[in-house]
Parts: sequence; C-alpha cells; structure tokens
Amino acid sequence: MSSSRASLAAFLILVTLIALSGALLLLSRPDSVEITINPPPPTATPAPSATPMPIVVYVTGEVAQRGTQHILPHGSRVSDAIAAAGGFTEMANRELVNLAGILRDGDQVHVPSVETSQPEAGLPTPSGGSLVNVNTATLEELVALPNIGPVTAQRIIDYREQAGPFSELTDLDDVPGIGLSTLGKLEELIRFD
Repeated sequence: MSSSRASLAAFLILVTLIALSGALLLLSRPDSVEITINPPPPTATPAPSATPMPIVVYVTGEVAQRGTQHILPHGSRVSDAIAAAGGFTEMANRELVNLAGILRDGDQVHVPSVETSQPEAGLPTPSGGSLVNVNTATLEELVALPNIGPVTAQRIIDYREQAGPFSELTDLDDVPGIGLSTLGKLEELIRFD
C-alpha cells in the first residue's frame, strides 16, 4: 500500500506542478501587440487645364476651294488646312508650302502656283508668321528667341507644365533666368493665345 500511496502522492505533486506551471505561463504571457495601418497621404490632383478653342484659318491660292475659311482644332498644321480646303490643285507649287507649320487663329495659308518660284510678297508665310506662342512652342522654337538658350527654354516649358499657360509678358519674369532685359527683347516676338 505504501507504494500506491507514494504513486498517488507523486501523481498529485505532478498534477499540482503542471497546474502551477500553466497558471504561471498564463500570467507571464506578453501583452498583445496592436497593429495600426496608416493609409498613404492623399496626393494633390492638378487643376484641369483650359481646353484650347478651335481656330479659324483662311486658305488661298492653288487649293480646290480657294478663298475659304475653315474651323480647325487647336494645334492643327498647314497640311490640315489644305486638306480642309479640298487639297492641292494641279498648279500648286508644293515645295513652297511648309506642311508641318503649326497654325494659329487668324492665319492665312497661301499655296502659290507652279508659275511662282518665290513666295508672293505681302502674303503671310504658310506657318502663319513669326510670333512664337510661348504656351505651345517647342524647345527649338523657344531657343530661336533672343537671350533664350536651351536651359532657359526648358525652364519655360517646365514652368508652363507645372503652373499652367502664360497669360501675359510679365508672367515670364517668374521663370528663372529671364529678367527685364530679356522681357524687353521678347515683347514684340511672342504671343500668348
């Protein structure tokens, strides 16, 4: 009987130790960890840019519909105006027409005859004149202006893409590298429409 009492005592001690170990384990459990998910901050949405208005051009010379006005989308080229006027006639001197010229509102596109070897005096150039629109000009067009090098031309393009189109000459003063002397030289050579 003593061995069964000893076995029972050992069993009870073992059960007590297991219970105490379990209680200690539960009491010494680490605190739960809270996970917080922070969404990324919202990004700013750029303001919508102004939609350019259609332009009106006047097409003369050796085209199927001479002396006609045509409404074209902003950014159209001389080739678009000639197509709107029905295309070239057989007498058109195509070599004197810059088909890639960008049109502006109010431009006149004149297609000379093959009998003409030089552009006719007094008529506008096929690309619509010499004023540079700083809101649509390419890097090459801007570099052709006085006191505007490639770096400043790129700054003009970057500025108008970030801040929107220029509306007047003094707006260009905000572009780094352009000062009052440059503005004076540009005044008669640029436009903003």
